[in-house]
Amino acid sequence: MGVKEEFDKAVEFIQNLPKEGPYQPSDNAKLEFYGWYKQATEGKCTAEKPSFYNLVAKAKWNAWNDLGDMAKEEAMVQYIVKFKEIQQKYQAASS
Repeated sequence: MGVKEEFDKAVEFIQNLPKEGPYQPSDNAKLEFYGWYKQATEGKCTAEKPSFYNLVAKAKWNAWNDLGDMAKEEAMVQYIVKFKEIQQKYQAASS
């Protein structure tokens, strides 16, 4: 399976984690996934920095912008690595 296919499967799993399921990723992990997803699908952050008062949008923007010039494929790989860690925790929590 190629990186893109593995990335797509990881994205589907993460986006479909039950809201009230046995495992909930931390806010920090969610921001990491967000940044890697945006970098992998859109490339370097070119969006305007959100207002200081919009805390959620600013945190998401920072997660993406902090990746700088990271290649799209590298962002996919980082997403997959973190996904595999979470998948193990999810399986342990489910059993």
